[in-house]
Amino acid sequence: MFASIRHGFANLARFSGRDPRERFWPYALVLVGAAFVAMFLSFGVGFAGSFQKTIAYAEAHPDKATVTRSGGSVSVTIHEPTPELMPDMAPMFLGLRVIVPIIVLLLAAAVTRRLHDTGRSGLWGLPPVVFLGIALTLFPSMFQRLMAGDEGAIGLFLPLFANNMAYLASLGLLVFLLCREGKPDANRYDSPA
Repeated sequence: MFASIRHGFANLARFSGRDPRERFWPYALVLVGAAFVAMFLSFGVGFAGSFQKTIAYAEAHPDKATVTRSGGSVSVTIHEPTPELMPDMAPMFLGLRVIVPIIVLLLAAAVTRRLHDTGRSGLWGLPPVVFLGIALTLFPSMFQRLMAGDEGAIGLFLPLFANNMAYLASLGLLVFLLCREGKPDANRYDSPA
């Protein structure tokens, strides 16, 4: 497993050749796992700050909110919601906009080599990246416009939904192709690794 991970990092810029499943998947799964941990931390920090802001608001306005503490937990009930308590999603979206491209770059060559092993061009890996890029661009914009009260932003919902369905379909196809057994003989990309 460690040899596969080492191989993936040592060949970040090598888009030629072939990688069998056994070499690709440990590397890919470690990167995806690390990405989820980084995104979880990014969102956790953002929501923790928002929760602290909510508690401060509730304590400053006891007539508009109730704070209940029991054991190690805290519950806040806001009786009159206010827009200023909406979480600031900008740092979380920034985290996604930083983490996702890094993971895509770290996986690009390995995905290409894995697709080569199945006899396919590395271009099969591009559609999910395109749909993901569209989502990472439009969703934060739509969300921020909606939070600012721009009801016209809801017009982006259906195109974004369609884009996300296309992303999931293309990602599912890519994962299917990456799971396929490699060609046992030499192909136009190289001999089996």
